[in-house]
Amino acid sequence: MWMLLPAASLLAACAGPGLTPLQGGLSESELTQRWGTPTGRYTLGSGTRLEYALGPAGRETWMVDLDAQGRVAQWRQVLDWRHLERVQGSLPGMSTDELLRTLGRASHVRSGGRQGGEVWSWRHDSPFCLWFQASIGDDDRVRDASFAPDPECDARDDYDG
Repeated sequence: MWMLLPAASLLAACAGPGLTPLQGGLSESELTQRWGTPTGRYTLGSGTRLEYALGPAGRETWMVDLDAQGRVAQWRQVLDWRHLERVQGSLPGMSTDELLRTLGRASHVRSGGRQGGEVWSWRHDSPFCLWFQASIGDDDRVRDASFAPDPECDARDDYDG
């Protein structure tokens, strides 16, 4: 569940990009001074969501919601096990635009093979060496989503050094 403003003040020490803590009520310009240019921008019914995807493999993606006045209302790291597990069942049928607003850009995209479409994958911190994947149909809708073995782990396991 998204942090609400009162809870956000208690968690102001939570840091994201650049390890600079956020606090509710910051303006968008104050946010970008602290965290830099967002990697994505999405329109919400009552404001804007800014995406901050970290690193080329993207094990962390922060979503910052701005209210109608352009002030930080809530923020969340969306590539964590609990959040991915919670949203997994709601993804089938979702449009790719909604998926981007929910999880941000994927760290890896490949062809869906004979089924068509694409498979989007997100790396996240996991003790199980799994990544999260969503199968996207040719209609730009999520077919299904699941955790799967991360091939990056297999590459490390093959090392005989």
